[in-house]
Amino acid sequence: MPSNNSIHAIHPYLDNGLWVFDDAAVGLVQEPFVAGADLIIDRLAEQVPDARNGFTLIFSELPFPGHQVSLEWLHEECGGNVYRCNELDMVGWLCPALLKYFNEPPKQIYAEVRARGNAN
Repeated sequence: MPSNNSIHAIHPYLDNGLWVFDDAAVGLVQEPFVAGADLIIDRLAEQVPDARNGFTLIFSELPFPGHQVSLEWLHEECGGNVYRCNELDMVGWLCPALLKYFNEPPKQIYAEVRARGNAN
């Protein structure tokens, strides 16, 4: 069941060349980013020192102070959803695990990356 929180945080890290994340609260372990979403994460991770060992990705369907990028829903595909990141001019697919955080695929997702443990 999706969380009632409007702002979510996950902590992606590289594992065997794949960006993955764990979230015990929703039952995900080494959930990978694939199909273009991994390339978007690559670009976002460039902004974070030592991102290969993990960073924080904050996201919401509502704009929030400090968000760096927004993803615009394009269409459903293969049980997941395709989004466009206009700031990076990239497209990526988000798997059905997205619905662990939202009742339905949001039309917009706003995101910020920061070093893990950085409160600012």
